[in-house]
Amino acid sequence: MSNSVTITVPEGVPFITISREFDAPVEAVFRAHKEPELIKQWLGPNGYDMEIERYDFSTGGGYRYVHTNPEGSQFAFNGVFHVVRENEFAIQTFEFEGYPDVVSVESLTFVDLGDGRTRLDIHSTYPSVDARDGMAQSGMEKGVTEGYERLDVIVKG
Repeated sequence: MSNSVTITVPEGVPFITISREFDAPVEAVFRAHKEPELIKQWLGPNGYDMEIERYDFSTGGGYRYVHTNPEGSQFAFNGVFHVVRENEFAIQTFEFEGYPDVVSVESLTFVDLGDGRTRLDIHSTYPSVDARDGMAQSGMEKGVTEGYERLDVIVKG
């Protein structure tokens, strides 16, 4: 059975928090966020193809990737990694190019729970409550949940 995802969208503030536990060590979960070939295997909704133009998960690095759904529609995303601390923490920006100029700032905390288990805590801050609501209503929950179910398989392997 898969661990559940907790997504919190608090009333009146431009935040989303996501928390998910994995039955794998921090090093494996971090590596799956760092290596482009692993990212392609789990990030996003089921059935979407992913093309990575650039992906450098290091302090000062950045990324741009495009998801293509089964109908052929494309969805591009880009951002910058401001801080990356191995097996511990990252701060990044996140922009869906379909809504340009709406950039969120996200922190990812990789928590070692002991016994080979990890919790990933994500806190996203949006420029407005409306922008946050748009993201929350975009199908984000489906993509996050399905992606983390695929990530379970990768980090256990």
